[in-house]
Amino acid sequence: MPNLTTALLEPILATDPAGPRITYYDDATGERVELSAITLANWAAKTANFLCDEFTLMPGARVSVLLPAHWQTAAVLLGAWWAGLEVTLEADPDADAALVTADRLDDVADAPEVAVLSLDAFGRPVPDLPVGVTDYATAVRVHGDQFRPGSAGSAALDGRGVDDVLTAARAVAVAQNVSGSDRVLSTRSWATTDDLIAGLVSVLAAGASLVQVSNPDDAAMTRRVESEKVTAQLAT
Repeated sequence: MPNLTTALLEPILATDPAGPRITYYDDATGERVELSAITLANWAAKTANFLCDEFTLMPGARVSVLLPAHWQTAAVLLGAWWAGLEVTLEADPDADAALVTADRLDDVADAPEVAVLSLDAFGRPVPDLPVGVTDYATAVRVHGDQFRPGSAGSAALDGRGVDDVLTAARAVAVAQNVSGSDRVLSTRSWATTDDLIAGLVSVLAAGASLVQVSNPDDAAMTRRVESEKVTAQLAT
């Protein structure tokens, strides 16, 4: 089976590996983090190695991802797909593992393996985690930043196969007039399958660059269009 992350990242890595690929803002905290395709691929590789080595997940396993729209979430998703896993955006009682924020721990209490993300810009761990719960920031950093993907499972995202996800993402990109030369501004949530396809996967599938903003401030957004050389905006 094809691999979703390979399909998304290989064309970008071949054409523009060093240019900005995801620029993340949180207007509530002032955070700004920018990742090139190379850096994004390195984070995805670390995540894939972590999921395979520490959680011993095999292609076709299911992993619940209960995380907001964030650059670290993109790394988690791409890492999971690179490892051939199926991502579900809900608390799935049949999932083999879960990656969540601390406030969603109760939702995945029965998951065999759980990793918690602080989403801290400086990689600080989550304090006072329960025994048996893994801190993502601490665990992932020791893993290699290269990953050789193997086979993929039959599904990639909430029951949809790789081809289905790519077809839907490319259709959204066409509908939003997004192409590989675009710098795309978005405040969309990634909470549902359709939101994630529209807000992240479509941008990567088009070969475009994403400026993702959390807690948007209207005044800052107006300036950002110019400062980030935004050429397209995703409808909310």
